[in-house]
Amino acid sequence: MEKIVLKVNGMTCGHCAGKVEKALKSLQGVEVAKVDLKKETAKVKYDESIQTIDGLNEAVREAGYESESTHKRWLI
Repeated sequence: MEKIVLKVNGMTCGHCAGKVEKALKSLQGVEVAKVDLKKETAKVKYDESIQTIDGLNEAVREAGYESESTHKRWLI
């Protein structure tokens, strides 16, 4: 499992964060997705043999927001 932090731009409220989180969680291979509205980030734990970073970013874009990988690993 890979853990990564995505930078998400354009979220303004809890509904926005929920929409991004739902989009990420709906992807095959995503085990955990936690969005932080204040930090404008999404922490994602996913199976890299099933899902890609590009796929994660695309799901965020399809939900209506801008996303990019910070290339930072999510540390527990």
